[in-house]
Amino acid sequence: MAGTDRSLDSAALGGPAIILVRPQLGENIGTAARAMLNFGLTDLRLVSPRDGWPNVKAVNAASRATAVLDAVRLYDSTAEAVADLQHVYATTARSRFMLKPVATPRNAAGDMRRWMAAGELCGVLFGPERMGLHNDDVALADTVLSVPLNPAFASLNLAQAVLLVGYEWFQAEVPETDEDTLTPNRTPPATREKLEHFFSHLERELDACGFLHPPEKRPNMVRNIRNLFLRAKLHEQEVSTLHGIVSELVKGPEKDR
Repeated sequence: MAGTDRSLDSAALGGPAIILVRPQLGENIGTAARAMLNFGLTDLRLVSPRDGWPNVKAVNAASRATAVLDAVRLYDSTAEAVADLQHVYATTARSRFMLKPVATPRNAAGDMRRWMAAGELCGVLFGPERMGLHNDDVALADTVLSVPLNPAFASLNLAQAVLLVGYEWFQAEVPETDEDTLTPNRTPPATREKLEHFFSHLERELDACGFLHPPEKRPNMVRNIRNLFLRAKLHEQEVSTLHGIVSELVKGPEKDR
């Protein structure tokens, strides 16, 4: 379909970050960028694209979605790409045996509208074309994003998945400004960077006391522990309190110091 109005180039831009994790084909990055701009999304982040960046095939496939491609941010890891975000969704059609809330793009779009109106940053993770997100990528998210599809054929290409999320974002109602919501009497939700710092602290001490053994079970144990705290949707002050708890437990009782 055609019908672009060039006089409206600056209209309705922004939205949640779209994070393509280890994308394989430049063409898929370009068509994803085109889908993003169709619905006013401009924050595109790439994690270790297979064919490098910039990519001429992506530019050719983007159909002049330059507002997206010119602002692309490149990262070496998924953790770095989500570090500044406070709410993260991971798209997957497969069970990962993780205890995480599951949302449809429609439900997620309403929540993201509300959070972003309150100044809280959101993002959606999309995995590589062949295999999707690794479990460690999914573990970085609060919520799994699952599109209701024919269970006998639930595979979407990258641009289609981005298009569906973008469409629901664009259709979701913008919440009315609520002073109590925008200036709550509490600290803001913790960013992934602050949570990662706490997780590293906790896991370091759990390694030291021998809790994360045997070694072959450590990855699943770490993911389960992280998922437990992510479900709590911790705020900055709560993360600071947890740091203090871990530090005091390591020190031991006052009489033993």
